[in-house]
Amino acid sequence: MTIKKNLTDSPKTKPADSDLVFGKYFTDHMFLCEYTEGIGWHDPEITPVADLSLSPAAMVLHYGQAIFEGLKAYRAEDGRILLFRPRDNFARLNLSAARLCIPNIDIDFALGALKELLETEKAWIPGSSGTSLYIRPFVIADEPALGVHISRSYKFIILLSPVGPYYKEGLDPVRICVEDEYVRAVRGGVGFTKAAANYAISLKGQEKAQGLGFTQVLWLDGVERRYVEEVGTMNVFFKIGGEVVTPELSGGILAGITRDSALKLLGKRGIPTAERRVSLDEVIEAGEAGRLEEAFGSGTAAVISPISEFYYAGRTVRVGTGGAGEISKWLYDELTGIQYGRREDTFGWVEALGGS
Repeated sequence: MTIKKNLTDSPKTKPADSDLVFGKYFTDHMFLCEYTEGIGWHDPEITPVADLSLSPAAMVLHYGQAIFEGLKAYRAEDGRILLFRPRDNFARLNLSAARLCIPNIDIDFALGALKELLETEKAWIPGSSGTSLYIRPFVIADEPALGVHISRSYKFIILLSPVGPYYKEGLDPVRICVEDEYVRAVRGGVGFTKAAANYAISLKGQEKAQGLGFTQVLWLDGVERRYVEEVGTMNVFFKIGGEVVTPELSGGILAGITRDSALKLLGKRGIPTAERRVSLDEVIEAGEAGRLEEAFGSGTAAVISPISEFYYAGRTVRVGTGGAGEISKWLYDELTGIQYGRREDTFGWVEALGGS
């Protein structure tokens, strides 16, 4: 498919890098492609960012067929624009699509469309330390119908947003509240996808945690309420007795691309790792015995976010010395070094867009 370009004649004023926060500003243009049953994906275009025209009966508004991804473009010191594992993001988008009965999108086409959009918006990619261009591909069902069935039409959109750090704390450790009332996901559901519903259902726990003065919420499994799953919008890791452990991909948590990258980097360094069920009791006991050396979250937005303590049922479990641990800092430096082109990419994770 040939991508049509409809460029704005009224470009916006770009924010200063120092003013960037997460998700507040958007570039001049977005990518848009339509799907119609019997035709497939069609009419791709790069067009000015504008409000969408949707029927009030659009199925996404009533039955929640909506999925998304999150990745970033980075400006290297030599001016190159770098993407980190973008094919894995589009492969995961298709995994989410399959679960929600949304038609798949050809990965090569999606990546080509993204690169063409980035070429158009290259001037929006910030270059200051800690900044990047956040990329949000998403798909929504837009057939106007109130009967419960699989939508016959969709929109695939890519939005771009110049961003600063996700957490104002940066690498300063965050405090986590363990959620013991609400659940986020169960096996067989959509917990392993980036479905919009996953994030809607997490808001109550997040609101509760923040109301108690914590940065994030730690979710437990939805059946036994014993096993650790995710930290808010991140996967979670614990260094216990010299081994780095993270919850296994059991169908209830997202297969994080940063999670996978961290495991591969740890393995290359020779640090023992394990993917298995991790009970909250194990974490508490390790903390009280002084064996919980580190804990951190991983994700596209924050990269690595060290954790200083967990709060559960009136008990506070301290992690290590309370500061960012050696592994957390090393992983952050390695991952961001690869993403910004400062470190050698021995895994072939980075794709370059072009010059400045």
